[in-house]
Amino acid sequence: MYQLEEPIYFYALLAIPAVLLLYLLVWVWKKRAQHTFANTTLLAVLSPDQSIFKGFLKLLLTLLALACMGFALVNPKIGTKLETVKREGVDVVFALDVSRSMLAEDIAPNRLEKSKQLVRQIISTLAGDRIGIIGYAGSAFPQVPITTDFSSARLFLSGMNTNMVSSQGTAMTQAIQMAETYYNDVDQKNRVLFIISDGEDHEGDYASIAAQANEKGIKIYTIGVGTKQGDRIPIKRNGVVQSYKRDQDNKVVITRLNEASLQEIAAAAQGQYIDGTNTKEVVEQVQNILGGMDKKEFDSKQFSDFKDQFQWFLAGALLFLILDVFFLERKTKWINKLNLFNQQKKVS
Repeated sequence: MYQLEEPIYFYALLAIPAVLLLYLLVWVWKKRAQHTFANTTLLAVLSPDQSIFKGFLKLLLTLLALACMGFALVNPKIGTKLETVKREGVDVVFALDVSRSMLAEDIAPNRLEKSKQLVRQIISTLAGDRIGIIGYAGSAFPQVPITTDFSSARLFLSGMNTNMVSSQGTAMTQAIQMAETYYNDVDQKNRVLFIISDGEDHEGDYASIAAQANEKGIKIYTIGVGTKQGDRIPIKRNGVVQSYKRDQDNKVVITRLNEASLQEIAAAAQGQYIDGTNTKEVVEQVQNILGGMDKKEFDSKQFSDFKDQFQWFLAGALLFLILDVFFLERKTKWINKLNLFNQQKKVS
């Protein structure tokens, strides 16, 4: 089992036939030039130690060095072991309130941005879990289907804003009902829904809807974002506050964190309410919640552990280049004495 890291560098091996062709052309040119000035007998007398074999041997060493350097660039890898990795986790869905009240700045920079920060930090601590994201205001909409692609989830999360839903309000019941469709694995025992909201203007019988979801194996945890003192809802243009939201009596609206409704929802679904003020504490509580749940095996994959082998080819190239330096083109005297080819010595 092997793997080629950079197969494009196989094109470097084209240097081998190019060098070979260049050598042959030079060799033919040298022979013709020599015969222009002297015949074969005279050349043997003038350069008795000239070795044709040594010349081709040096060429061979050079070509082998080039081949080794080419394979070193390709970097073949050999698989040493096969490891099976199992992915286990919990299905986690986040329902994020994107109503206008989430623009209040009683928590910096505002409630919505704080909520997205909480979700991002929680996602960063997850490992084998699957996640989904729902946005809701006057109605609920699917933002990210259940997935293991955390990078895409973060990308879509960053783009969530209060303009995504034209109708205002807080349709939390729709968000809970939509979350039920996210859990597509019937064997998954632990299903978790985190609702991040300021708890204001909830519509419908959300407590009974939460209880029905719990009967289907969904535990709901609510995270409250905002302060009890509350704050105004700014209306901005190009990042500059133009005015503040007013009610029908032209009074400035003060939006406050409604912990009671969020606690009621969590209690109905056998979950718990979490204060979202301190990000670190929220993440730790979520980790403890998910850590105490049984994990479901989603899938298992086999991974091969490959090791680089380029260093062997570099060592081979270095060896051939060193040999090429030490091999001279003249004949070796002790081999010449052996007279392996039964050559007749000419007597002058």
